[in-house]
Amino acid sequence: MNRFSIIIPTWNNLEYLRLCVSSILKNSYFKNQIIVYVNEGSDGTLEWVKEQTEVEFIHSAKNEGICVAVNSSREKVQAKYMVYMNDDMYVCRNWDLELFKKIEEIGHDGFMLSSTLIEPHPVNNPNYVSIVRNFGDNVSNFREEELLASVDRIYKADWSGASWPPSVVSTRLWDVVGGYSIEFSPGMYSDPDFSMKLWRYGVRIFMGVGKSKVYHFQSKSTGKVKKNNGNEMFLIKWGISARAFYKYHLRMAREYEGALVKTKGVPFFVSFGNLMKRIYRSIRYKAVI
Repeated sequence: MNRFSIIIPTWNNLEYLRLCVSSILKNSYFKNQIIVYVNEGSDGTLEWVKEQTEVEFIHSAKNEGICVAVNSSREKVQAKYMVYMNDDMYVCRNWDLELFKKIEEIGHDGFMLSSTLIEPHPVNNPNYVSIVRNFGDNVSNFREEELLASVDRIYKADWSGASWPPSVVSTRLWDVVGGYSIEFSPGMYSDPDFSMKLWRYGVRIFMGVGKSKVYHFQSKSTGKVKKNNGNEMFLIKWGISARAFYKYHLRMAREYEGALVKTKGVPFFVSFGNLMKRIYRSIRYKAVI
């Protein structure tokens, strides 16, 4: 029986996809279902996945983006828990075991969990959470054995604000809130939008698991996509910026202290600023339409 169903959207990124799938098969504790959504696949990806006995796949002739890819992959999901993962990630030993330990501790499915990313370069974002250690920033200079030999000594406490991949929710919860919102296609800001839908449903456990580590090559997938203006879309849809949602609701980047039962309200000046931006951008969009 599969413990997790892992969904990996990919778009002509074969060398990273191969490494990602290889790491799942090599470093996972459990038997997991692997589902790859192949966007286009003109670089040999389609031929490769057809040859993989451990991989199920869906293929689209053009790039449909992350939202469509993950939603479409739902039909193949067999496990109780779904993992959304980028194709430019490499999972470290027992990454899935550490996630499942937290699930058992929680005792119900009202949660969203994320693995902790190890990345070669820092990100200039106060809400961002990762461990900066450079084991290579592409497949050709990736020092896999060095990473695996070092990873157990790299410490990160559990953190608050889980929202991005590798992310885990129950399949039931995914269905209840309707998966990813396709208006955010191809996918920029679909992560905070999904988290907000969980928040509105009543989920209050958004935990990054420090012991579940995944190496991320950084933007080898999303870096080549023509992006939607997800920041403005999120603000107009929810009346709050994604940054404010992360900071004041999910308390992202803080050490995890438990379910977010008591949250501080968004400061008035932030709420007022978001309201003004929302009104201005809504008027501007109507004028364009």
